[in-house]
Amino acid sequence: MVSLGGEDMRLQFLGTGGYHPTERRHTACVLLPEIGLAFDAGTSFFRVPARLQSDDLDVYLSHAHLDHIVGLTYLIVPLLNGQIKNMHLYGRAQDLDAVRTHLFSQALFPVPPNFEFHVVDDSHDIAEGGMLTHISLQHPGESLGYKIVWPDRSLAYLTDTTVETSHLDFIRGVDVLIHECNFPDSMAQWCGKTGHSHTSAVAQLARDAQVGRLMLTHFDPQSPDDDPVDLATAQSIFPATEIAEDLMELDF
Repeated sequence: MVSLGGEDMRLQFLGTGGYHPTERRHTACVLLPEIGLAFDAGTSFFRVPARLQSDDLDVYLSHAHLDHIVGLTYLIVPLLNGQIKNMHLYGRAQDLDAVRTHLFSQALFPVPPNFEFHVVDDSHDIAEGGMLTHISLQHPGESLGYKIVWPDRSLAYLTDTTVETSHLDFIRGVDVLIHECNFPDSMAQWCGKTGHSHTSAVAQLARDAQVGRLMLTHFDPQSPDDDPVDLATAQSIFPATEIAEDLMELDF
């Protein structure tokens, strides 16, 4: 792994859409290129090898719905040619089993991947002195949210979930909160049915948790607009809110 020596860490949004890709947004992946860590592996995952600054890659799955795992099939060539030397996939046991049994079934994808599969622990150390923990989220089949705390920075990644007050303590005070916002408030009635979140609820969560910055992601592909979830509403509740776009990069 690369040592950053106390410098800013880059956070790259490679896919910010939900369910299926559109001309504007691929599905979920967030990459920390210097330390070789990604959250989820959606259709945007083809963008990882060109940006990765490490020959090791650790991928943490929120869950095994297809829009979050299909990109795992895209790493076969980078692994075979040695561009990526070691690939570690972390997730719940049932999600890893779904990847092995279904995504990489002989009928669908006949080349077995050279991955190491790991059931995610309660907490473990990662690069740069960070500590990674996770929380269970409300979604059909459930999903995982992640938090990484380093000595000088922190972030949380919560996607495919409804907003719950039980998340407050988990994300409290993080520098960057990446949170799904699949629906605007006008479609809030769909949140409970689909296991997703809407604008004002996410902004209120960020405000109450006193996070530093809120990045909204995982937008409904039926809304390809510049502002799919009414950013002004979110900013009226929590001013430090931004809409993530594919290929957006920020330092933190």
